[in-house]
Amino acid sequence: MNNNSAALVERIAQLKKEKNAVILAHYYTTPEVQAVADFLGDSLALSVKAKDVDAEIILFAGVHFMAETAKVLSPDKKVLIPNPKAGCSLAESCDAAEFAAFKVKYPDHLVVSYVNTTVGVKALTDICCTSSNALQVVESIPADQPIIFAPDRNLGGYIKKLTGRDNMVLWDGACHVHEEFSLEKILELKSKYPAAKVVVHPECKATVAEVADYVGSTAGILEYCGKDEATEFIVVTEAGILAEMRRKYPEKSFIPAPPIDSACGCNECKYMKMVTLESIVSCLEGESPEIEMDEKTRKSAERSILNMIAVK
Repeated sequence: MNNNSAALVERIAQLKKEKNAVILAHYYTTPEVQAVADFLGDSLALSVKAKDVDAEIILFAGVHFMAETAKVLSPDKKVLIPNPKAGCSLAESCDAAEFAAFKVKYPDHLVVSYVNTTVGVKALTDICCTSSNALQVVESIPADQPIIFAPDRNLGGYIKKLTGRDNMVLWDGACHVHEEFSLEKILELKSKYPAAKVVVHPECKATVAEVADYVGSTAGILEYCGKDEATEFIVVTEAGILAEMRRKYPEKSFIPAPPIDSACGCNECKYMKMVTLESIVSCLEGESPEIEMDEKTRKSAERSILNMIAVK
């Protein structure tokens, strides 16, 4: 760590104490951002944690929809996002107004939306899901009940295949990071590392998921790699998770899967990397930008999330 980074880390610790603030960081942020977080995890787990922590200010080191979800569940806390330009290609692939018009075409369908959506889409949703509980959520709905699944066509298609439900209509959205993984290059890696297990996020294309030893959420992938006896893993999700994998399991090797066309050799979300130590300091100092929303939208979005949490 250079002197400038050390000074920023020290300033962040000082500001957190002064302002009774906590930092939540997603697995896909940079290692230095992860290092200053009070809690590290996937988006929904962090939002639930935000609801329970004793703090006046929540700084969400992640993308915009994640900070929105934290505000939905913690309306009495000030929720900050270091870089409001840190969007999400998946969330942005499902515009709320367009989705409302789409929903009108299927009046008898129940809406299941992935948590990777804007608060406006969540407000139009009956029940949210995550990549770790999407199967459980869909299976909790009667088999004869038609469903709209949004916004990720790959996750929706994966769940549709697992359940055999032909009455699921899929919104045509995708994550640019997971969409771009190369099956050919994954198979090349598998040939080079024959003992390695392939772990894949369900936002990837079906052809990629089919070659996986394990398909699951970021938290699920972390858990699988810890429990499995393999010592090498080909990781087919955003490369930011590698820092936590190597921290938790230093005795194991993690090989990032490359996208179709990349000089860097791994696949990264440009939006997650917009969060920096400098932006965290600025955000805490000015207590801005702050996430704000009207109460009617917040309550509607909260209902869809609480419906998901109620699924047993």
